[in-house]
Amino acid sequence: MIAAIIQARMGSSRLPNKVLMEIDGKISLKFMVDRVAKSNFIEKIIIATTTNKRDKVIVDFCIKNNILFYCGSENDVLDRYYQASKINDIKTIVRLTSDCPLIDPDQIDQTIDLYFDKGVNYAANAVPPEVKKYPDGSDVEVFSFKDLTRAWIETKDIKDREHVTFYFWKRNNGFKTAMLDNKYDWGKYRITVDYKEDIDLVRQIVRELKEQKKFGTTKEIVEILESNPELIKINAMHSWGANW
Repeated sequence: MIAAIIQARMGSSRLPNKVLMEIDGKISLKFMVDRVAKSNFIEKIIIATTTNKRDKVIVDFCIKNNILFYCGSENDVLDRYYQASKINDIKTIVRLTSDCPLIDPDQIDQTIDLYFDKGVNYAANAVPPEVKKYPDGSDVEVFSFKDLTRAWIETKDIKDREHVTFYFWKRNNGFKTAMLDNKYDWGKYRITVDYKEDIDLVRQIVRELKEQKKFGTTKEIVEILESNPELIKINAMHSWGANW
């Protein structure tokens, strides 16, 4: 069983309630789920939220839209992923975050392909972040429940448990990893949602895609950004290296 587990909560310090902000007539989380559902390999989509009472609105959204969900620790996100995977009997986990509403299902499938083709413990298109060639906001990570269990048992570091996959790729713990390559360097682009300017840009991109009658693959999104330099300026102050 291959499942996408999307971590989501209401309590973002930089842009509270961002998962419920509207994109093209849908709340952001629904917009993202609908895109993930177009993957050829994903068999289940699970929203991993928290037991905090303010996240009940996410639970209500999942119930209303018939989406699987799990409520767990707010800060120990590693445990949240472990428990959500265990309860749903997931063997292969695709980790996604709710600040990536423009996630590309083709990117999901390519990363899953890479994971199985290379026979690795962990595959991604976004880490390490300083050398990735895909936009911030298109992040996909793939690993097994077996290896997630090992990380869950072994790591005690608060940061590792908060960020889930540090134990796979950052701590040199013997995990075999692979990173999805790209003949283009799109790493400078930012289509994630952490700030008001980010959601403004995403809405603009979606409007452009609708006008052009395009779904919005990563390539199509980058083409819009490259042909409209003014769009890039909308959230440029938050881009990787903007304050270097």
